[in-house]
Amino acid sequence: MRVWALPLALLALAICVTYSVARRHQTATPIVPYKAAVVDPAVLAKRLVSMQRGSGWPRSRKFDCSKLKCVALTFDDGPGEYTGWLLDLLRKRDVKATFFVIGQMVAADKDGRLVRRIAEDGHELGNHSWSHPALAGLSRDAVHRQLRHTDDLVLKLTGVRMHVMRPPYGSTNDAVAEESRREGLAQILWNVDTLDWLNRVPALVARRAGEAKPGSIVLLHDIHRTTVEAVPAILDILTRKGFTFVTVSELYGRTPSPGRTYTER
Repeated sequence: MRVWALPLALLALAICVTYSVARRHQTATPIVPYKAAVVDPAVLAKRLVSMQRGSGWPRSRKFDCSKLKCVALTFDDGPGEYTGWLLDLLRKRDVKATFFVIGQMVAADKDGRLVRRIAEDGHELGNHSWSHPALAGLSRDAVHRQLRHTDDLVLKLTGVRMHVMRPPYGSTNDAVAEESRREGLAQILWNVDTLDWLNRVPALVARRAGEAKPGSIVLLHDIHRTTVEAVPAILDILTRKGFTFVTVSELYGRTPSPGRTYTER
């Protein structure tokens, strides 16, 4: 499909967003307004071409994880200063992962460079809230704002509509599930916790990730240098065990159901 054939209305999606944001906080912070900026035509064209890939982006590579030993590596809390390095490592090994991004971190990234690269490299993007609060402790309206504002920002920057989310700290309840369903987001938890935020030792992180079983969802954080340092060893360990690396949606062979909670295949 040619870019000029797309409806002019889609041009409204092609705005860059400039924020001045503090580093991530452990408690809810106010959602701040954002300002539109002029977009370079070449950037606009590239984004519109990406949007033509459809709402199922990234396109599934059609792995049959009922027969293969599949594992989904997931990275939370970015994009951050080490995300570009991580993307280089994954590209070199042709590995796809799922990135659960925080809205404030996306906003702090100049011109959305990293979040766009995550999408362009074929990784899956997931919603990890706007400011990383425990969602189960918020009102339903506050949960809605946490999810919607991040969804809208990622869509404006990448043209990608996210279909999965991860509640910070795994904090969820019926209200969070309902708001996730309304936003079209499945709740993705995990069954392998590397505790990379606590024990910042690459060898230990790699050993814990290497305990994955077929169908596992592995929790990692790309904001920690030691985690990224552990990635080559993680890939080596799991490759030797015969694992195939997939995104969360590929793990299930389809887009997970909105509102439903998943921990492993």
